Amino acid sequence: MSSFSNLKKSSSLDKLTKALEQTTKKYKADERFWQPQVDKSGNGFAVIRFLDSPQVDGDEGLPFVQLFTHGFQGPGGWYIENSLTTLGDNDPVSEYNTKLWNSGIEANKEIARKQKRKLNYVSNILVVKDPTNPDNEGKVFLYNYGKKIFDKLNEKLNPQFEDEKRVNPFNFWEGANFKLKIRQVEGYRNYDKSEFEDQSALFGGDDDKIEVLWKSEFSLKEIVDKKNFKTYAELKSRLDKVLGLDGSSPAPTTTAESTSVADSVETSTVGDDELDVFKRLADE
Repeated sequence: MSSFSNLKKSSSLDKLTKALEQTTKKYKADERFWQPQVDKSGNGFAVIRFLDSPQVDGDEGLPFVQLFTHGFQGPGGWYIENSLTTLGDNDPVSEYNTKLWNSGIEANKEIARKQKRKLNYVSNILVVKDPTNPDNEGKVFLYNYGKKIFDKLNEKLNPQFEDEKRVNPFNFWEGANFKLKIRQVEGYRNYDKSEFEDQSALFGGDDDKIEVLWKSEFSLKEIVDKKNFKTYAELKSRLDKVLGLDGSSPAPTTTAESTSVADSVETSTVGDDELDVFKRLADE
């Protein structure tokens, strides 16, 4: 029987349904993470509370973790990956950027700037008010934020002026809610107007409710677990494909010379970049 006859008799609905389910799972956003929403003008507002360190599997230390990522587009597609420099290991992008930077050629330095690593922070938060998605209110999420917001946290911990009170914004009893105010400025999300409210205890200081909340926090150590990072070889293969260094696409023109120095390109910061959107492109 011809293959065409088989096609007519067989139903591909089940196969197609299964394929769509797998695609959906692959690109499904991590539901542990909360993302602030903005309107058509790029403005958004929410009230959140940064939470103290979780105790999922013993003391996790600080109430935040640092995560370095790379996100850029080359002739071979998108490169959106966690950087191994987060773990203190060598990373192929940082090494390649170092070669570009040390070439002394301004055009190469500009390429390196566009490919430099981004610094993200991740903390547990309580969503106090989310006008766009009120179902999120009263729930604990992970929140990925950049240096601008981290600086505001640090300003509370280490105030610059003697008339400002030192506050631990992560403290359940003596911390403060954070009013997240997002504007669109020159094509980018801007958080300058975000600010802390006055100090207040969560749930009016009800220890029983606070303990339940504390126990519902997510592990931060898991975020930077080595299992969430591709190997050096895997990242190098992806980088070569994206930049066309493997011959699959036109490679960028450089005259970089290799030198064994640390990542010399300064680290930039990122706000709430929705990396999941770009991850969909990264596998194309």
